[in-house]
Amino acid sequence: MDSIQNRITAFVKLGAFLSQFSQEKIAKKESVEFNDLFFDGFKHQIKLAQENNTWFTKDNILFSLESWSNALTKNNLEEWVSKNSINDATAKTVAIVMAGNIPLVGFHDFLSVLISGNAVLVKQSSNDKHLLPFLAKYLEYVNSSFKGNISFTEQKLENFDAVIATGSDNTARYFEYYFKNKPNIIRKSRNSVAVLTGKETEEDFAKLSNDVFQYFGLGCRSVSKLYVPKDYKFDAFFTGMYAKKDIIGNAKYANNYDYNKAVYLMSEFDLLENGFLMIKEDESYASPIATIFYEYYDNEIDLKIKLHQDKEKIQCIVANNFIENEIAFGETQNPKLWDYADGINTLEFLSKI
Repeated sequence: MDSIQNRITAFVKLGAFLSQFSQEKIAKKESVEFNDLFFDGFKHQIKLAQENNTWFTKDNILFSLESWSNALTKNNLEEWVSKNSINDATAKTVAIVMAGNIPLVGFHDFLSVLISGNAVLVKQSSNDKHLLPFLAKYLEYVNSSFKGNISFTEQKLENFDAVIATGSDNTARYFEYYFKNKPNIIRKSRNSVAVLTGKETEEDFAKLSNDVFQYFGLGCRSVSKLYVPKDYKFDAFFTGMYAKKDIIGNAKYANNYDYNKAVYLMSEFDLLENGFLMIKEDESYASPIATIFYEYYDNEIDLKIKLHQDKEKIQCIVANNFIENEIAFGETQNPKLWDYADGINTLEFLSKI
């Protein structure tokens, strides 16, 4: 592997390539390297990704690409790596087992392994298999030292020094057993919550609708649970959510909405709904699609203690001046490079293997 600066430059070029694909438009830029080879091909991969997984709408894929384009700037990458010691001397092979719940969900791990000077062995989810191999080819073109250091497999993982694996709570148990003899990061299911106080503005709720509905709520950074004060009235919340009413036009989402509503009604659960979102009082963190759970709290101190005790289950806490490390309304799907999943510093882990 060559120098850290050259690797940063390669990812900056990848960010420039991705900047051509945004929700607003897909437009070719003359200044982007190797566009003649890759631009039309990547448009085709976006189409294949949509066909392969109907949760991966064009909008959701482009939102992910745009987010990564914004993250992969020279300033962001340099600030990120400067926070960690990167040892170029000892390249290892790091296996990554990726989830497939949202487009390019495993990209941060992929980036971390390569930027730290290691080789990557990727086992993708069948739900998200089209985008990353193509972007890996682009990286190999802009920096030939990546060739031979990026590989994908559908077989059993072999010949690796460490592993980063993401899955459900059930698969995590299997991972913990299977990878027990290797340095590892094993990620389980997590959800995100929002703490409401009753002082939220209309704008806060409109922003929160992004945290709830982006990627249909399938991401671990998607808000699936609300904490609300006693006797809270949900009118303002529903008004804010109305910005995303068109989501019910997605057939798969609509089917989930109808199914979950029928189950709740047959079980005679109390629920409030507005035609495209249901809210139900429930102590769980993981809510079904088209549903948000909520729980009442009596006082803020008890709630802070509970959130701290359950931190292994929570990815993000959306709030306004409530708790440390909170995330502002509307910002859960715009993490910085140093906002690590599960709060585990991937670069630090990689520096010690």
